Amino acid sequence: MRVEVVDVGPRDGLQNESTTLSPETRAELCDRLAAAGVPRVETASFVNPKRVPQMAGAEEVLANLNRREGTGYAGLVLNEKGYERAVAAGVDEVRYAFPVTEEFAGRNQNTTVEDATALAGRIVERARLDGVRVSITLSAAFGCPFEGRVEPDHVLRIAGKVAESAPDEVVLADTIGVGVPSQVRELVAGVADLGVTAGCHFHDTRNTGMANAVAAIESGATVLDAAAGGTGGCPFAPRATGNIAIEDLVYLLHGMGHETGIDLDALIGVAAWMAEQLGKELPGQVYKAGNFEPVSG
Repeated sequence: MRVEVVDVGPRDGLQNESTTLSPETRAELCDRLAAAGVPRVETASFVNPKRVPQMAGAEEVLANLNRREGTGYAGLVLNEKGYERAVAAGVDEVRYAFPVTEEFAGRNQNTTVEDATALAGRIVERARLDGVRVSITLSAAFGCPFEGRVEPDHVLRIAGKVAESAPDEVVLADTIGVGVPSQVRELVAGVADLGVTAGCHFHDTRNTGMANAVAAIESGATVLDAAAGGTGGCPFAPRATGNIAIEDLVYLLHGMGHETGIDLDALIGVAAWMAEQLGKELPGQVYKAGNFEPVSG
């Protein structure tokens, strides 16, 4: 089975780092990921730079890309103004994200879950007219930093409303890394039953990210987010730490017989380069341990 791996490192990987990289360096990260065969890269977040200074210069990131055929370049948006900026900057894909809990939605985007869900439909409609791919991410789908447990039925009700507008995919995000495989199986199967492509976005805060990724694939997800070196976190979610490392994920998927189209050795080089840019060792394991040819069968 082919699994589409999306690197969100240039956005989610860097938005919570104490080191702020220039738009040119962030564009180089995108170029390196594309050269390794990553099919989709989340290049930037089109948000207010006063709130997330690490994401300042989103338009410059897009302008400095050396676009590679076969790679789609996405931008994260939280509202219609962000959508308009992203499309004007030339993204191939808009990824609209919103939390599924009221407290988080209010703190993160100054909105309600109902209004954010309605906006998802409008953004899908606009994206269709503008000819760009559109993905909807349901943040905090496995647990909220402010409200705690999130019931699966609640998430699936929202996913059902979002699915009515027929986005290219619905992504379930474990924003604070609290999910476990049993939750993943229930939610992914529920989204897949809606007739839309199911994706997942996992953080490894509690060391469950890889187990959740396997559960997601086995339950029908065909898209997984990850970040070079395992960087990442949410500035507005306390104690949220890094994404699952893309090189670790690709090693796992290849060993299980899945196709990704990604050159793992090149990806390991990207993670090592990323560690140099940030001046620290990153959480990812495979970029430090190296590749290994698994036993087949």
